[in-house]
Amino acid sequence: MTKVKNFKTVFPAVSVPLNADYSINEQEFRAYLRWIKSFYNQGIQGIVCNGHTGEITGLTRAERKRVTEICAEECGDIMTIISGVNCENTQESIEMAKEAKEAGADGILLMPPHMWLRFGMNPNAPFQYVKDVAEGADIDIIIHLYPATSKAFYPVETLIKMCKEIDHVKCIKMGTRVTPIYEHDVRELRRECPDISLITCHDETLCVTWFTGMDGALIGFAGCVPELICPARKVFANPDKHTLKEAQDWSDRIYPISQAIYGGGQPSGEAHARLKEALVQRGIFSSGLMRKPVLPLGQEEKDWVAIGLKRSKLGKVDMSKYQNK
Repeated sequence: MTKVKNFKTVFPAVSVPLNADYSINEQEFRAYLRWIKSFYNQGIQGIVCNGHTGEITGLTRAERKRVTEICAEECGDIMTIISGVNCENTQESIEMAKEAKEAGADGILLMPPHMWLRFGMNPNAPFQYVKDVAEGADIDIIIHLYPATSKAFYPVETLIKMCKEIDHVKCIKMGTRVTPIYEHDVRELRRECPDISLITCHDETLCVTWFTGMDGALIGFAGCVPELICPARKVFANPDKHTLKEAQDWSDRIYPISQAIYGGGQPSGEAHARLKEALVQRGIFSSGLMRKPVLPLGQEEKDWVAIGLKRSKLGKVDMSKYQNK
């Protein structure tokens, strides 16, 4: 099979299993990636590592590169490999993007510098930041759009300028999380930049955000319950072949585990811990350990996950076929 970069697909933001000493459990991670790869023909044709679900802020720079290498080794022959870049200055962002490229990434998920979340930013800074990283690393980019309620949100005019003037910008991860702004900006981007891929990252309201005719999704959820995400995506991607009732049925099936993990709020460190716990309960990971300062889950939260899995009719996965290869 010949690999083609695909930015219009479902990208699982993969979790990273840890050993008791907090080191990366590479053997288990490889088996997990092989399992994800088995959904390629069902609609998962890319992977994002070093996202927030993958605990990017808890990993060292060397670990981020190693995670990317493992993803490329296991899935890079056919899947589009994207690595997150999270940094507070432009030059180091360029260096990290180059390291991701050396490790086998086809592109990066470029997050805003987190100082902007606290202090805001010059309106011209986001465009210049993305342009500098794109040119400095010579790599394709998925723009990580933060919520409209945050100081690091990029207005639609800025996004349009990025898409039109920076060739390496291929996709926007639409994390707007304010429905009227989300729909408005999607419509504006469709009109002004029809070739750019627009994908939702709203794990907690996935099906609702697909109604705007998105090109896919970039969600940690897809790396946890792909058996639900893939067929649901097929319905929303082909509305002329499916009914509204089918879309509602898949939404109803996804809802219980979505509530158990995200609780009606957007993803957070604790939500990522619950997602990792779901992977444990499904037999995919042996440990739900997270890098501190995220604390271990209590029994009540573990019970929420168990109930969510049961109500969404999700059982254990036979991982034996993906191990020791």
